[in-house]
Amino acid sequence: MSFKLALRNVRRSIRDYAVYFLTLTFGVCLFYVFNSLGDQQVIRFLGTNGNVGVVEGIFMLMGVFSAFVAVVLAGLILYANQFLMKRRKRELGTYALLGMPTGQVARLLVEETLLIGLCALVFGIALGILGSWALDRLTVAMFLATPGEIFSFSVSWAAAGKTALYFGAIFLVVMVFSSLSVSRARLIDLIRSGRTNEEVARRPLWLSVVLFLLGCVSLGTAYTLLLTRGLLRIDTLWFVMLGLGTLGTFLIFRSLSGFLLRLTKGHPGYYKGLNMFVLRQWSGKVHTNCFSNTVISILLLLAIGVTACSVGLNDTISSMVGDQTPYDMTVLNYGLDDGSYQEADIPALFREIGVDPDTSFASVESVTVYYNDPDITGMPAAGYYAAVGRSDYDRLMAGRGLAGAEGLTLPIRTPNAIVNGPAADGIVVVPDEMLAQLQPRRQMVNINYAGDPVQVDGQIQAALERAGTFGGELSIMLNCKLDNYYDLMGSKILVLYMGLYLGLVFLLTAAAVLALQQLSQAADNAQRYQLLSKLGASEAMRRSALIRQVALAFLLPLVLGVIHAFVGMTAANEIIHAVGHVDSVHSSLLTAGLLLTIYGGYFIATCLGAWRAVKEGASE
Repeated sequence: MSFKLALRNVRRSIRDYAVYFLTLTFGVCLFYVFNSLGDQQVIRFLGTNGNVGVVEGIFMLMGVFSAFVAVVLAGLILYANQFLMKRRKRELGTYALLGMPTGQVARLLVEETLLIGLCALVFGIALGILGSWALDRLTVAMFLATPGEIFSFSVSWAAAGKTALYFGAIFLVVMVFSSLSVSRARLIDLIRSGRTNEEVARRPLWLSVVLFLLGCVSLGTAYTLLLTRGLLRIDTLWFVMLGLGTLGTFLIFRSLSGFLLRLTKGHPGYYKGLNMFVLRQWSGKVHTNCFSNTVISILLLLAIGVTACSVGLNDTISSMVGDQTPYDMTVLNYGLDDGSYQEADIPALFREIGVDPDTSFASVESVTVYYNDPDITGMPAAGYYAAVGRSDYDRLMAGRGLAGAEGLTLPIRTPNAIVNGPAADGIVVVPDEMLAQLQPRRQMVNINYAGDPVQVDGQIQAALERAGTFGGELSIMLNCKLDNYYDLMGSKILVLYMGLYLGLVFLLTAAAVLALQQLSQAADNAQRYQLLSKLGASEAMRRSALIRQVALAFLLPLVLGVIHAFVGMTAANEIIHAVGHVDSVHSSLLTAGLLLTIYGGYFIATCLGAWRAVKEGASE
C-alpha cells in the first residue's frame, strides 16, 4: 500500500521534483562520463605511445576527483532533500493526522527517495553514455596528428557500476536522514510548517554601510595579496588571504540586505509597480541568503576559474605542439663520438636501414649551426648557445611560407623555430659573412613526411628497431613531431578534462542550490502573491515580480563570483604565461557559454517552477 502511495506521490509531484530530479540526473551523467575515460580506445592508445605514466596519472587523479565530487554531490543532494522535506512537511503531517504511524510515514519517504534515485540513475547513466560518446569523439578530434587511426566507442560497464555504487550510498544516506527527520518531528511542527517567517532585525543604515566597507577592505586586501604574492605560494598568508576573501564576501552580502533596501527607498522607482514588494521579499530571507550566497559565490569562483584556466592552459599546450615542432622530424647530427664535427648524408642513412626517402619524405632541409662566440656576434653566451646564417634561416622559413630575416637588424634571436624541440631555443640569426669566423657545432636536418604521418613514422620506428644502430660512428638523435605530440596530448587531456569535470560540478552545485532555495521560498510566499492578486495586481505584474525576485537572487552571487574569478584568473594567467601564450579570449568565451547554458538554464527552470509553485500554493 505504501509503495503505491509513494509511486502516486512521485508521479503527482514530478513537476515539483523537476529541478531536484534534473540535478540528480546531471550529477550521475557527469560522474559516469568522466569515469568512463579509462575505457576509451583513444586514451588507451595514448598510453601505448610512451605516455603510460601520464595516462596512469589521469586515472589516479580521476579517482581522487571522483571521490571529491561524490562528497560535493552528496552535500548538494542532502541540501536539496532538506528543502523538499520542508516543502512536504504539511503533507506528511496530514498523513500523521489521519492516523498513519510515524514509521509508515518514514517508510513512505524511503520508497519515494528510492524511486527517484532509481529513475535518476537510469536516466543519468543513459545520458552519460551519450555524453561519453560525445567526449570520446572530442578526444579523437583532438588527435589531429593521427588521421589514420580509427577509434571505436564502447559502453563502460565498470563506470556504470562505480556510478551506481557511489550514488546508491548517497541515496542511502538521504533515506536515513529523511527517516530521522520525520521520526523526530512533532505533529504540530509538521502542520504549521511554512507559516513562520524569518524575523528580520532592523539594523541602522550606518551599521550596514560599515559592514559593506569592511567587506570591501577585506576583499581588497585578499586581492592584493593574491596579485602580489601569486597563486602558488602557499604559506600562512595564503590561508589569511583565503579567510579574508571569504569574510569579505559574507560581509558584503550581510550588509546588502539593509544597505540596498534603505538606499532604494529614496529612489522614485522603488514605489513603481511591485518593486517595493520584490525588494522586501528578497531581503526577507536575510540570514539564509547571507550564508548561501557566500557559498554560491565561492562555488561560481571555482567553476569559472577552474574552467577558464584549464581551457586557457589547454590552448597553451596545444600551441606548443606547433611552436616547438614545426617539422615531422628533425635529425640532430652531433658529429663523431670524439666531438669533432662531420656532416652526413641523412637521406642515405635512412636508405641504408630500409626507408626510401624518395617515397617517404616530402622535403629534406639540412642546415649547419655554429657555436655562438660573443666576441664575434655580440650576443651573450648565456641563453644563446648557437648561431645560424641568414640565408639558411630564410631558406627554412620560405619552405614554411613564413617571412625571413629581411628587414631585421642582425644578429637577432630566431623569430621562429628552425628545428623541433628545445634545441630551437637560444639560436641567433647572424649575417652569412660572419659564419667564417665561427666554429661549426652540429648539423640539423628537418624532414616532412609524404603521406600519412602515422604510417611513415611507424615505418621509420620499425626500421630503426630492425637496424639497431643509425649513423654508425656518428652521434645522431631523432626528434619526431608525433612523439612530442603524444607527450603534450597527455598533459592536454589531463588539464582539460580535470578542469571541465570540477568546473561543471561546481557550476551545477551553485545553480542547483540557488534554484532549490528560490523554489522553496516561492512556495512559502504563495499566499503573499495571492494577496497581491486580491489587491488588484494582474497576473503579468505578479509573474514579472517573481521573475525579478529570482533574477536578483541569481545575479548578485554571480556578479561577485565573476569579480573573484577575474582576479583569480589574472593571477593564474601569470603562471600560464611562464609556459606559453594564453588565449584568454577563447577560454573566456567557452566559459561564458557553459555558464550561460547551465546557470541560465537553471534560472529559466527556476522561474517556471517558482511560478507554478505560487499558483498551486495560492489555490490550496
